[in-house]
Amino acid sequence: MTSRPQRLLITGSNGSIGTMLRSRLARPGRVLRLLDREPPAAGPADAGPVEAVHASVTDLAAMTGACGGVDAVVHLGGLSGEAPWPDILHTNVHGSYCVLEAARRRGAGRVVLASSNHAAGHWTRADAPAEGLPAGLPPRPDSYCGWSKASVEALGRLYADAHGVDVLCLRIGACFERPRSLRELAVWLSPDDAARLVEACLDAPAPGYRLLWGISRNTRRWWSLAEGERLGYRPQVDAEAYAASVPAAGGGAGADEQALHTVGGGVFSPGVFPGAESTAHKD
Repeated sequence: MTSRPQRLLITGSNGSIGTMLRSRLARPGRVLRLLDREPPAAGPADAGPVEAVHASVTDLAAMTGACGGVDAVVHLGGLSGEAPWPDILHTNVHGSYCVLEAARRRGAGRVVLASSNHAAGHWTRADAPAEGLPAGLPPRPDSYCGWSKASVEALGRLYADAHGVDVLCLRIGACFERPRSLRELAVWLSPDDAARLVEACLDAPAPGYRLLWGISRNTRRWWSLAEGERLGYRPQVDAEAYAASVPAAGGGAGADEQALHTVGGGVFSPGVFPGAESTAHKD
């Protein structure tokens, strides 16, 4: 874009990433329009002008209204973990359709979509070249949630190709205040770097459609930063600074080899979520 967006719609603004990004995306002259199913909570995160929208991303009419007058959309709303199939379809797939269609209808020319590493969760370290696993790999989802994110990536490609909307999909690793596990020392995305990544997506001139890894400049990373760097992303944080406080950070008996070997880390399994039995076949 020729200039930074002056009015930015953030869906899922009350979620963990949305809450961390709100203050970090505040800029002089920029208005943040915060959308969530629950009334957006006020507080120190709101460092600039804020417009609150109480709505669901699955409501096309509400989304079309929310996209009025915005320059870009950062779509964070949805289910980030495994859930029942109907919920995954409705919230993640239909909800993302509503976001993209509303942006198209109202002329919001750029959408940054929060995808997930689980869209590519079955790729492994053995698949990674020396320069790191490329962000543009075909999907290999490890769960219903991962499949939904891969579907949303494809839907974003459709809107980019058919309607000329700039769509940038972020295959986010683990975005928390600090890394919590040995795996996250490789795939962590710091909140500050998350904001840098989003700003790079907003600033890039005519990016079209992009797939990017959402990670920091971690010493132990094995996913490539090249795609993000070509866009202008300059991560500045390294999870290694927290290694001493992470259990089994030196490897050894406490290290979970599956967690370190696959992109998705074995975090999810299809149809397995709290309070539900696995839908996988059992002998």
